[in-house]
Amino acid sequence: MFGGDTLFELRCSLQLAETEREGGFSPHVSPFTAVNDLGHLLGRAGFNTLTVDTDEIQVNYPGMFELMEDLQGMGESNCAWNRKALLHRDTMLAAAAVYQEMYRNEDGSVPATYQIYYMIGWKYHDSQARPAERGSATVSFGELGKINDLMSQGKKSQ
Repeated sequence: MFGGDTLFELRCSLQLAETEREGGFSPHVSPFTAVNDLGHLLGRAGFNTLTVDTDEIQVNYPGMFELMEDLQGMGESNCAWNRKALLHRDTMLAAAAVYQEMYRNEDGSVPATYQIYYMIGWKYHDSQARPAERGSATVSFGELGKINDLMSQGKKSQ
């Protein structure tokens, strides 16, 4: 699932251009979730052992319009009900210029950052083994650093 910082370059460029040209802005990129919201959602669904990992991928495009074409092809159009139906041409051109000026790479391309969340949730079942109780370990983590020495001693004695 896409995370909250996804497409921050595009969102910022659109907001700046629309504020300048039209005196305010409306969201033109679908809202994304925050990582803590995912944890709460999984917890409310009854999952006990939660892991949420995040990854950032940066994809370079020739310009903002090519990025928007890719987003449309991915089905990632804005799904917000309260958004404006259209964005004026001069506002779009201004947003493309802002995007290029603020974020362009040395080769003239523009980056688009995708933050991706990976989630794993676990629900215990009576038929599955439970984790050992805290403090019940028989070996210290400090001794794990000596495992190679112990292994080599064991081979010599054989």
